Amino acid sequence: MKRLLSIACLLGAMFAHGQDDLLSELDSTQVDDGYASAAFKGLQIITLQTTKMPAANEWYVVVSHRFGSVEKGFDTFFGLDNATTKLGAIYGVNSWLSASFSRHTLLKMYEGSLKYRLARQGNDFPVDIAGYSTIDVNSFIEKDEYPGLEFSDRLIYIHQLLISRKFNKALSLELVPSFIHKNLYEPTLENNDQFSLGTGGRIKLTKRMSLNLEYAYNFDKPDYYKNPLSVGLDIETGGHIFQMVFTNSQAMTESGYLTSAAGDWGKGDFFFGFNLYRVF
Repeated sequence: MKRLLSIACLLGAMFAHGQDDLLSELDSTQVDDGYASAAFKGLQIITLQTTKMPAANEWYVVVSHRFGSVEKGFDTFFGLDNATTKLGAIYGVNSWLSASFSRHTLLKMYEGSLKYRLARQGNDFPVDIAGYSTIDVNSFIEKDEYPGLEFSDRLIYIHQLLISRKFNKALSLELVPSFIHKNLYEPTLENNDQFSLGTGGRIKLTKRMSLNLEYAYNFDKPDYYKNPLSVGLDIETGGHIFQMVFTNSQAMTESGYLTSAAGDWGKGDFFFGFNLYRVF
């Protein structure tokens, strides 16, 4: 475990030199038009999306890893032998809309998403509200195993409402109701629709660091899956946001994270990883 933490700290230190002007922007708490800003510094609390939007014409490159479970110790080098990766890009179309595309090694999943601002916390409104809509394409499924497989069978749709409030400079909280529809039939479910209710928050520890926590309750999950529970540490480094992650769900897509968490915190069965955002 000490090796994992050492590796994570080294990765964080590699990005410790960035643009001071961007860090100053991230640390701002109020903009000139009277709206609260920076309820969350990252685009994700840990895996759940936040209400933060990229600026117009702003690009983010995202690199995320979730290693295997630490439960087996040195047999799998505390999970490093079973790493999964997410590579993606996010573009701010304008001040209220962003588009993203990513590829995940777990289930060879492709993901396209739109995030759109619906309301902002300010003098006349108590919360930020955004919508997040995603379509996943599962390219792992082999047609040899499913002879009647159509392309539409590979698709998963997710719609989320993101509702957050910044209470002060140190504390922000968010509520995330989600609807997930899987076209591919799963015999363990009565139907292909699932609903979850997530919540998360951020507590600022220092100028550059915050502690994040999130949990989601899946109303329709099979008994052998768990509800995802994750804790993370945000490290702000100018042009980068580095997030250390500990979670009981190895998946990084919304659909996999919310519906297929397999780790059991009580048994030491959880996954270490990180998210890295680079702003252009």
